[in-house]
Amino acid sequence: MHKIHFDRNALYIILIGLLLFIPFLGTGHLFDWDEINFAESAREMIVSGDYLTVQINYLPFWEKPPLFIWMQVASMKIFGINEFAARFPNAMAGIFSLLVLFYTGKKFRDESFGWLWVLSFCGSLLPFMYFKSGIIDPWFNLFIFIGIIQFIYYLEEKHLRLKRLVLSAFFLGLAVLTKGPVALLIFLLSFTVYMLIVRFRIQTKFSHVLLFIFVLSVTGGFWFILQIASGNLNIIRDFIVYQIRLFSTKDAGHGGFLLYHFVVLLLGVFPASLFAFRSFFKKEPDREGRSGFSLWMQILFFVVLILFTIVKTKIVHYSSMCYFPLSFIAAITLYKIVKGELKAGPVMKFFLALFPLLYGSLVIAASQIDRYKGWIIDQSWIHDEFAIGNLQAFGKWGWFEAFIGLFFIISTLVFISIFKRHIQLSIRGIFLSTMVFGFLLMGFVVPRVESYSQRAAIDFYQLVKDEDAYITTLGFKSYAQFFYGEVKPPENKLVYQRGWLIYGNIDKPVYIVFKINRMEKYLEEHPEFKVLSIKNGFVFARRDPPDLSAGESPKD
Repeated sequence: MHKIHFDRNALYIILIGLLLFIPFLGTGHLFDWDEINFAESAREMIVSGDYLTVQINYLPFWEKPPLFIWMQVASMKIFGINEFAARFPNAMAGIFSLLVLFYTGKKFRDESFGWLWVLSFCGSLLPFMYFKSGIIDPWFNLFIFIGIIQFIYYLEEKHLRLKRLVLSAFFLGLAVLTKGPVALLIFLLSFTVYMLIVRFRIQTKFSHVLLFIFVLSVTGGFWFILQIASGNLNIIRDFIVYQIRLFSTKDAGHGGFLLYHFVVLLLGVFPASLFAFRSFFKKEPDREGRSGFSLWMQILFFVVLILFTIVKTKIVHYSSMCYFPLSFIAAITLYKIVKGELKAGPVMKFFLALFPLLYGSLVIAASQIDRYKGWIIDQSWIHDEFAIGNLQAFGKWGWFEAFIGLFFIISTLVFISIFKRHIQLSIRGIFLSTMVFGFLLMGFVVPRVESYSQRAAIDFYQLVKDEDAYITTLGFKSYAQFFYGEVKPPENKLVYQRGWLIYGNIDKPVYIVFKINRMEKYLEEHPEFKVLSIKNGFVFARRDPPDLSAGESPKD
């Protein structure tokens, strides 16, 4: 990244970003776990007034540093505690990311390449969609990416080297402050691979190394230093233990097969992933002394991909750092195709048509789920009682959702058909069709899908939020009861004793939510549970405190 002048291109990108990333931000509830997790931490900071400690249920939450939570706090101070505010910081991350891509691409090659990189990035499904989420990764990845490109410029340029070095360390420090030391790990692994390739031939000074470490430590360690100064050394210890456990064990509900992230990137970063495949093993000509940049992008891609292939926990956004180098590699292919140096062969065109056909058909099929779900259940294809209960929900699908899928199929096929005669128009059309599809998907399809997965539970939390009662889940992990139940700091600290809400002598009613496939077991174990309702696979029950009028008193 170099100095950004707010010229006409910057204005266009900002306007495009606002149009793409702001609409529908508040549509649909936040999703368990990650979206609600971070939003709840921000809400609890506001409620408790403790802006230093990341909390869940008003207990220290050591899994993440606070920078992104602080962004959400600022957003909630402006827009209120709601879905829009929780996701707004990532909409801003989207705009900044597009600006960084354009000006970095322009510096690498020219203005045309900058726009192709922007198109490749925001015109692919997952990169576009995750800027409309409330997860932590968009800012985390952006900080890492800026830190790395500033370091590349430090290595390659002869002027302003110290400035580049300081900026690199500063942004990498911000990444550590956003999500943790994995940011430093990604950088160090990439740098190590680069050093091996260039046989350790780089120009630097020991004083530069010390400066880099100092800036990185002060920036990335800012929150950790404050915690230690406040006497919260145990939070730092638990944070380190969690980071080790994350890499070495499989998180419950977040396992996956070995090639999980390969498949995620291939299918999820369509169509950039298909164009990128052509460039992976082709050496980029050193047209402007920037071949080192291409090398770094390839290294970064494979380092992240291999790293999170090794990590036992498999979550879609773990490989999202790959979106930057993958879209860059795709932009190289696009640039060559536009310049007539490469041709899109029949195999590429086949897959360019196949993926929209697959995605569009899935959306069309999903829009018909309410019509055919009774028949699906009768076929006994689904054996999970909870999944069958989820299907009892009504998504309120209309004709427009089916049109979204049909639009994606037809528009992509039309642009593929004119590829040979109108290359630039075809490329723009394919990516723009994908962008529109993702935009409509987030606005109309995802909220309807959410109605089957968690909406019944969230509606219940919102229904009882004003009652003087506890809310908890049994048999499954969730953060939704805290955020949508607007849980306040508990006056009775016995709440934090394991099992007290379920087994202890409570001092006020407890609303308990569990899944229907465990209902028989739980009701047999807890005959005092009063089932209030059953909806869409969730059982809503109430446990009352001892009858104080009969002389009983709550005790632990």
